[in-house]
Amino acid sequence: MDLHLKNHHILITGGSKGIGLACAKLFLEEGAKVSLVSRDLATLEAAKTTLSAQVKDASNRIAVYSADLRNADSALQALDAAEKSFGPLDVLVNSAGAAKRAAAPDLTPAVWRDAMDAKFFTYINMMDPAIKRMGARGKGVVVNVVGAGGKVASTLHISGGSANAALMLASAGLAAAYAPYGVRVNAVNPGATLTERLKEGLSVVAKHEQITQEQAVAQATKKIPLGRLATPEEVADTVVYLASDRSSYVTGTIITMDGAAHALVV
Repeated sequence: MDLHLKNHHILITGGSKGIGLACAKLFLEEGAKVSLVSRDLATLEAAKTTLSAQVKDASNRIAVYSADLRNADSALQALDAAEKSFGPLDVLVNSAGAAKRAAAPDLTPAVWRDAMDAKFFTYINMMDPAIKRMGARGKGVVVNVVGAGGKVASTLHISGGSANAALMLASAGLAAAYAPYGVRVNAVNPGATLTERLKEGLSVVAKHEQITQEQAVAQATKKIPLGRLATPEEVADTVVYLASDRSSYVTGTIITMDGAAHALVV
């Protein structure tokens, strides 16, 4: 299926690994130009090498930019550099940042603030200037990869879940505000997905429940009716669809991808 993404400029925050990296591969396979933004330049360069080897003739369609997305000026500099290289942004995929898990007794105002900086503002700092430019041009798409923790509260992820919930509201609100300007905004809420980030989160669960990491993975898997964890590629399939013209009437939508772990009517 041709998703009509050839020569489109896609910027992916957190694009050097996990779900962001899987998204980058699919966009490149569709013929798009991809800008990857993350904090660590070495990881970005490694991702570019990997993608260039995986996708034929992709090396000249990949650019990488190191930025601290907690900082609005740093995010803006990366956006400016990306648009200078590949032209105006057609699609923004936010997949950077994750709040550290913490048990309720360990929460402090500083932990709450860090969660918002790590998850909410890493998205807002790139989305704010990008969506305004899209609105001025009369077209564009934003896809925010958020997380199921914003809908289903976990006692080990209250601060991070709160940041996720705020991102969902921001996504829905911006979708309504920018629809008249030709810009679509959607969010994807993955459940447990096989990434390094998941391993970090499950290590907190294992410590809290005094079980092994393997037992924590088994517990997480047992809760999913499909009987397995998601792969980054499966989440990426949905992201790329939402970024394409095939979803031209889909905006303000939050898609939960948790393998039916939570039977919610949304």
